[in-house]
Amino acid sequence: MSVLHKKSARLRDEERARLIWLLSTDKAVTSSLLGKLTLAERYDDSTLADDLAEVEMLVSHLPPPDLADALEALPYDARNALWRLVADDKRGEVLLEASESVWGDLIEEMSDHDLLFALQNLDIDEQVYLLQHLPRDLTGRLLATLPADKRARIRQMMRYADNTVGAIMEFEVITVRPEATLAAVQRYLRRLGKMPENTDKLFVTTRNKLLLGELELQTILLNDAQKRVGEVMEGDPVTFQPHEDAEKVARTFERDDLLSAAVIDADGKLMGRLTIDEIVDVVYEETDNDLRRMGGLSNDDDVFAPVSKAVKTRWAWLAVNLCTAFIASRVIDGFEHTISQLVALASLMPIVAGIGGNTGNQTITMIVRAMALQHIQPGSFSFLILREMGVALINGIVWGGIMGVDHLVAVRRSAAGRRNDAGDDAQPVDGGDDGGDYPDGDGQAGTRPGGRLQRDDYRYYRHRGILYFSWAGDAFSDVACA
Repeated sequence: MSVLHKKSARLRDEERARLIWLLSTDKAVTSSLLGKLTLAERYDDSTLADDLAEVEMLVSHLPPPDLADALEALPYDARNALWRLVADDKRGEVLLEASESVWGDLIEEMSDHDLLFALQNLDIDEQVYLLQHLPRDLTGRLLATLPADKRARIRQMMRYADNTVGAIMEFEVITVRPEATLAAVQRYLRRLGKMPENTDKLFVTTRNKLLLGELELQTILLNDAQKRVGEVMEGDPVTFQPHEDAEKVARTFERDDLLSAAVIDADGKLMGRLTIDEIVDVVYEETDNDLRRMGGLSNDDDVFAPVSKAVKTRWAWLAVNLCTAFIASRVIDGFEHTISQLVALASLMPIVAGIGGNTGNQTITMIVRAMALQHIQPGSFSFLILREMGVALINGIVWGGIMGVDHLVAVRRSAAGRRNDAGDDAQPVDGGDDGGDYPDGDGQAGTRPGGRLQRDDYRYYRHRGILYFSWAGDAFSDVACA
């Protein structure tokens, strides 16, 4: 990257930060843009006019991705104030870059006509994405404003499920015939004057759109201009079907270092193409969804959402956490007699529970990652289970022994040390065993690895740690009291 580009990126970051700071700290600016400026604010802020001019200048300079980031970083009133300054012909791109959590606030004051106008400048795949995810159903009205060929393409894309190749592919492709010379291809490209973004290759097809191969741009430039396309094209290109999972396709892009690839139907006819832009969006969205699931949050959670909305989206997981806490308390109550005889158990139980939870959590993390990367095959399950049991057993013996010796010295009754050792041994082995077993069942069921596993399993192993520890204490209580 050149020094000029580095400075430009740094300048954009500074301008975005300045815009967020002005709108979030200067209430007079927000009130003025919303038409709610009071007389007190007007007279108290002597720099209001300059601040407003600076905000308008920053909004006009920043590209859609930076404006989307600024909108997500602002509370409700400041967000609406900024949205009013965004040009109508730029709003569609800003919506596309912004997260779903802020869409409701942004289009709240927009009429259907304004929203349709904002979508007009977008590509077909981008229009379809917004139509499928925006809170309003404007599909029919948008289709009525488009020519017949675009209507057919939009209907075709909307038939495919989310997170499939057909739902994110582009229709803008450049095709050439195998009998054409490279000189003719060069003249054709010059006549076009503009190529679709992320074009690194042309697709070689018959007149019936049957894909024969692909022709990279560097091949056109580096070979004799009198050679024919069929002589220098790649005859076995990487292709995808419209029903394929976008996440698996993203792994292929990463493995083969692809910038674009053809999408074909069952008959081998060219339908469109995938580019690295769509793949990056898929990877980012899946990563964001996984992080939200780990915290028990939905995709429409907004850090600046009203209290009532935040309560609605979080109460279910809080209820689940409360129920699991009650389960742990019932387990402890079942061994109340043992704990009352040996008070040291009360201080040792959280330690054993935490170790058990962490042991299972580490195993789950490693197994889920390997499953997501398709590194685990059915024949390797038994090896992985035995391996994790061995790791957990050694860790349990070592750390359980250390804890046992420590409490044997610290507590007058030696039974406390033996109980901690036994409970600490049992839990990591069980946590490591189940850590290798749990994702296997999840994978067999056909669900996507990740998501809620870490949070739920940590809580699960903590509770089992309490159970095992209490059981160990009960087993040794007679010896201790003798």
